[in-house]
Amino acid sequence: MPGSRESKLRCRPDRAAGLALLLATLSGCATAHRKVPEEPRSEAAPKVEVGLASYYGKHLQGRKTASGTPYDGDAMTCAHRVAPFGTRLRVTDLDSGRSIVVTVNDRGPYAKGRIIDLSLAAARKLGIMKRGVAKVRVERLPSDAG
Repeated sequence: MPGSRESKLRCRPDRAAGLALLLATLSGCATAHRKVPEEPRSEAAPKVEVGLASYYGKHLQGRKTASGTPYDGDAMTCAHRVAPFGTRLRVTDLDSGRSIVVTVNDRGPYAKGRIIDLSLAAARKLGIMKRGVAKVRVERLPSDAG
């Protein structure tokens, strides 16, 4: 019988399984702040890229980067999508010809069309603070470069 107690009991295990699945899915979403990608292999990072650079805002000062180190706006660091943490990159502003060397300690940028996010110090030294975004060439340096 459709309205009998037996039919209600038969539906409950399915409902319970669905509810358990829903709760498991939601609890996973609630605890994940930002998924940190696995450390990519060094051959995944291109040796030279050309694209747009931007920089981190002051409001991120002290927040943990993907590498686990706190963001320091006074350090010469950057975020790159695939270059391994600790990789040194030469960033050259294609308009001015200025270049700097930064160390990868974070993942990103997540803005479409951008290839690197610079710390405030790096952006200042490169001279892109007023523009906010600049067309740059990014070159991976050998690990023994000084």
